Amino acid sequence: MLPLSLGVAWLVLGPLALWLLVRGTTIDRAAAVVTLVLLEAGTVAMSALRPPPAPAADPSPQAVAVAATPAEPSCRGRAPVPRTADVSRHLVLTWPAVPGECRTAEVVVLPRGKKLLIWLYAAGHPGRAPSRHSYTRPVHVKDGTASLTVPLHPETGVVPVDGRSGRPIPSRPA
Repeated sequence: MLPLSLGVAWLVLGPLALWLLVRGTTIDRAAAVVTLVLLEAGTVAMSALRPPPAPAADPSPQAVAVAATPAEPSCRGRAPVPRTADVSRHLVLTWPAVPGECRTAEVVVLPRGKKLLIWLYAAGHPGRAPSRHSYTRPVHVKDGTASLTVPLHPETGVVPVDGRSGRPIPSRPA
């Protein structure tokens, strides 16, 4: 009942307070400001006191199957370090895989002269803002090595460099 009362108060007192702010006397304007502040304070207090919504009961088979599957282990805690980088028409990065390797990884590629700066992050890396130089790509794991491919059109003779350490990343042995 309280949310309904607050809504009606906004509908009635809000326009009246705004009209008094424009056309009223000094006392009317002060009362209008106090009214709007109290309405806003009531709204903030109302949203802070609202209990969290109860989970909806969905007895459908899809919901039961989703609830029964185990949660995927979190892979956000580690930042993979590229072991090799193969630069051609595509950039292929490899690194040692760990159990529970992320299904995707984010690669940031910045060309700087004859260097190709590369940052590799686990999927959903916190604090990363998307940029036009970042790519989220699927990770392929085979024989203990994780890899991903990024489409790339570099100049010839570009040296891949780890953006975190500044060290060149060796190319894959043939």
